[in-house]
Amino acid sequence: MDIKDTLLHKIADKTAVVGIVGLGYVGLPLGLCFVEKGFRVVGLDIDANKPAALNKGESYIKHIPAERIRNAVATKLFTATTDFSQAANCDAILIAVPTPLNKNREPDMSYIVSTCESLAPHVRKGQLHVLESTTYPGTTDEVMVPILERGGLKCDKDFFAAFSPEREDPNNKDYRTETIPKVVGATSPDGLAVANALYSQIVVRTVPVSSTRAAEATKLMENIFRSVNIALVNELKVTFMKMGIDIWEVVDAAKTKPFGFMPFYPGPGLGGHCIPIDPFYLTWKAREYGVSTRFIELAGEINTSMPDFVVQRVMEVLNEHGKPLKGSKILMLGLAYKANVDDDRESPSYHLIEKLEEKGAVVEYNDPWVPVIRPSREWSKYAGRKSVEVADGYDLILVATAHDEYKKIDFRRFKVPVVDTRNVAGAGSAKA
Repeated sequence: MDIKDTLLHKIADKTAVVGIVGLGYVGLPLGLCFVEKGFRVVGLDIDANKPAALNKGESYIKHIPAERIRNAVATKLFTATTDFSQAANCDAILIAVPTPLNKNREPDMSYIVSTCESLAPHVRKGQLHVLESTTYPGTTDEVMVPILERGGLKCDKDFFAAFSPEREDPNNKDYRTETIPKVVGATSPDGLAVANALYSQIVVRTVPVSSTRAAEATKLMENIFRSVNIALVNELKVTFMKMGIDIWEVVDAAKTKPFGFMPFYPGPGLGGHCIPIDPFYLTWKAREYGVSTRFIELAGEINTSMPDFVVQRVMEVLNEHGKPLKGSKILMLGLAYKANVDDDRESPSYHLIEKLEEKGAVVEYNDPWVPVIRPSREWSKYAGRKSVEVADGYDLILVATAHDEYKKIDFRRFKVPVVDTRNVAGAGSAKA
């Protein structure tokens, strides 16, 4: 049998070994899905703490229960390691590593490059390599494949390459990895057949497309769509507030229209690993083709300016109560970028803390989902700060995340102003 038929046979009888590189919010649930379908999975990560925790059946992601990990380990189908030589034992290797921006808001490909360089010595004939990290069109063909070919094996002759963008929405109770359709593109028809067969084992439906570039562009389009619409509603929030109109009331009324409208909601800025970052991957690549993506860049400017708007609003509210921002004690509710998750990547809350403290405010935070700020690439200076109790003794309360826990608070009991960026506090609060 040729390598295509061999891989298809292994996938069909579940003897294919699946490697997952990057055991975070995307890679870990992906690996667990394969285990739960009867595949042997090898998890690879450069952070030694993650394999150590997983092999003991412990979870470091709050919405992924430890019981699920313990069950995976108990089956003897799942192991995690930092030893990339184990990739040689895998038939399919799925890469889910970060793709951040550098300080110039340009794509930082270092995680993809270093991962591929770590895998390259262990590429063997008959493997499938799939990139899942969100990136610009052309990354799979132009970055991943040349590195994997350094050992002498050739893509689509000796091994296959594909791109299948992650579509995780952490702690979304309506959708999980298995129930979200999976877009798949490859560098050849045979590669597409193999990648499609693999993902068909774990997801409700696959969506094959003509190329890796089409798959890469699909993911960018999904996130740019959200970024642009969030920017629109953020701009309307500022405009309507000046007019004395509640944007939340307007959105709730507008969404009763059964056609031609999709509700988006304002906030203090964008968070998460995708929406604040992905549009810039396309704008950067578009410049190579002489295209200026003005609409996308304008949306990015609006969204990144929202923390400044919130800080200005906090200053105005304090001033109305006869207090300056400098020296005021502020309790910020919510550090996670979205409700009911422990994911604080790219959270606008960090920008709010920084901007408020630069102006002399004393800021503490509460977040039941993020009890301690973990070390990160961008916000290492806040590592170790701990969540405090929601209590009196502050000059202002700032609601930054709509956790369910905050919806149970009677904000009327506080004797200080509440600035609400998420429509949580209700009547009596100052919207921002």
